[in-house]
Amino acid sequence: MTRRTAPLPLRDGVAPSFLDLPAGDWPDLLGFLIARFPHVPAQQWIERLQRGALVDQHGTPFSLASAYLPHARVWYYREVPPETPVPFASPLLYRDDYLVVADKPHFLACIPAGRHLQETLLTRLRASLGLPQLTPIHRLDRETAGVMLFCASPAHRGAYQALFASRDVQKEYEAIAPFDAGLTLPRVHRSRLEEREENFTMHEVPGEPNSETRIELIESSGELARYRLLPHTGKKHQLRAHLAALGIPIVNDPWYPAILPDKGDDFSQPLQLLARAIEFVDPVSGEARRFESPRRLEHPL
Repeated sequence: MTRRTAPLPLRDGVAPSFLDLPAGDWPDLLGFLIARFPHVPAQQWIERLQRGALVDQHGTPFSLASAYLPHARVWYYREVPPETPVPFASPLLYRDDYLVVADKPHFLACIPAGRHLQETLLTRLRASLGLPQLTPIHRLDRETAGVMLFCASPAHRGAYQALFASRDVQKEYEAIAPFDAGLTLPRVHRSRLEEREENFTMHEVPGEPNSETRIELIESSGELARYRLLPHTGKKHQLRAHLAALGIPIVNDPWYPAILPDKGDDFSQPLQLLARAIEFVDPVSGEARRFESPRRLEHPL
């Protein structure tokens, strides 16, 4: 077993995490963990070490008496508070030996992160399909629904991911947002997006554009409209930030143009953004692919 090989299997579809210990002089492993993670109560680390929940590269559990070993790797399963089940289905759109395509619902995170562990699309698919090595090829925000691609073959993962890196993928989104009769459409909106210093959201700043979205009007009714969004780049929150900058923020967006209070487990107002379709030439089969979500945004027009 190499140091890079996980000594723990997937558990309920979730892969183990690891922590590489930095150089330093600590009296023991427990002391380091308490100092490194001040937001975690010390008693939690004591309890986890007592039940052998942290192991070394060989799968041997650490204990309360374990010395601090610089550059060692500690393996463990992430533990989060009980999660509220996301009550929406994530149907398969396609599956072969290399590629899995799913229709992600609103409110379901793509991968385990933060407070989301079991309630993620990756965990669902790994468990339901029996594919422990399944990995995402790209990402969607938790609030966004629609088409998402996964690779079932580690040997071909790089080929699929390269499609996105080289922008050889055509992505099509739909959004419901305010209608502005004075906004000329279709239009290509280019700007420089940077993350705000004070939080995780993006905003437009002066400088060379690093983001580009084509915006088309599909239909309008009263104060709202349905838009087709064709991103040429893939910056974080690009579509949400672009529409907010144009004065037409997406309906039910909790972050743009302003961050609203956390809705917690309220699933009643999904962000009206849908990853409608994705097109590319399959790098494995050479076939032209198009996958489309049958979902319809809930807000009536």
